[in-house]
Amino acid sequence: MDASVSAKTTANTFETDARAIVTAKYVRTAGTNDVVAGVQPGFVVEPGSEQELAKVLKLANAAGLVVIPRGGGTKLEWGNRPARADVILSTARLHRVIEHAWADLTVSAEAGCTIGKLQEALAKHGQRLALDALWPERATVGGVLSTNDSGALRLRFGSLRDLVIGVTLALADGTLASSGGRVVKNVAGYDLPKLATGALGTLGVITRAFFRLHPLPQETRTISCATTDLRDAQRLALAIQNSKLAHSALQIRCGAEMQPRVDVLFEGTEAGLTAQIEQVKAMIGAATITDASGEVWNARQEISSAGKNTVAEFAVAKFATLPALIADTVDTIARLAAAELRWSVVAQATGIGWVRLEGKAQVIESTLREFRVGLERSGGSLVIAHRPTGMAELDAWGNAGDVLPVMRAVKWQFDPDKTLNPGRFVGGI
Repeated sequence: MDASVSAKTTANTFETDARAIVTAKYVRTAGTNDVVAGVQPGFVVEPGSEQELAKVLKLANAAGLVVIPRGGGTKLEWGNRPARADVILSTARLHRVIEHAWADLTVSAEAGCTIGKLQEALAKHGQRLALDALWPERATVGGVLSTNDSGALRLRFGSLRDLVIGVTLALADGTLASSGGRVVKNVAGYDLPKLATGALGTLGVITRAFFRLHPLPQETRTISCATTDLRDAQRLALAIQNSKLAHSALQIRCGAEMQPRVDVLFEGTEAGLTAQIEQVKAMIGAATITDASGEVWNARQEISSAGKNTVAEFAVAKFATLPALIADTVDTIARLAAAELRWSVVAQATGIGWVRLEGKAQVIESTLREFRVGLERSGGSLVIAHRPTGMAELDAWGNAGDVLPVMRAVKWQFDPDKTLNPGRFVGGI
């Protein structure tokens, strides 16, 4: 039988069987809005329960079809181009907040629940998930976990791997595997939550998750400090980090057309906030400090958003370096961009930062390559989150080092047939 005829028969059989599981209403032919990093899928399936999702995944795996998990679709372009994209498995209908155990400071939610909806439910009891994810009104629980997306609050509350305490995964063979649970201290069994976080959906499809929570602050206040140059900004950031101040977030913002600024977020009582800010003034001088809107903490989102301006060719990348090397790292960006690219950066005090480059695709590509080489030489890393359409192929992840064989072995254990997101993760996993 001709290969194309065989593939069409397999696809038709899958479509018929998938409709028997989720009903015809929730199986459709993929359109142009469903394209994944330039690759056109065949079908979009929206299961209504964990069990339905697991059955559809097993069906696709048995048929040899490649599955791309999708939540809100805010970060579908992250990672490398998929080797194939046969089926989009959407969690849009898995959108419930399952249980908010407010007395235990824990919550469980389905993977398709948006971060905004989850935070609204938690706020009714004066609590929050201490996470500042990108596009929270659309980003979902499963999506932020799969991409390990966190912002400046990571400085005080840790990353998602510190906040997640349990997950349920649908594996390629249709198994629903759970690890962790309602309690914050749970050490029984395999640490599936941390393994699934940041795996880009290559090990299984997250169907629900449990998180530890924190109280909402009584008051918040953001101050911003203009500095003469990047060295001053870094010295100030390190001085604040080395002090006894109880700040919740700290970042440096700068760009080709922007003077470096240091933003500090304080949370607590009004009296406590006033005392903390007075300490900062005593450290650096009151004249350089201004009160700032909480909007400054959206700098990472502004850098990542396509609609920031009308520039068609731009790239966004996430870098990691030592906190003491932030100024050197940004200086490198400025030197490489020179007069050919417009650039902007927001760097968190943890050493994690985001850079946006605007200009010709060829220049962006060569700049990212050279920037990555320098970062990796000093023990850092660069992950490309968005690239212009005209840019030459460039691996999104960079050098994985000697951990890659272990990662491939884990992938084989969970997904031996490479059904889930093949080619998109580190080393082409």
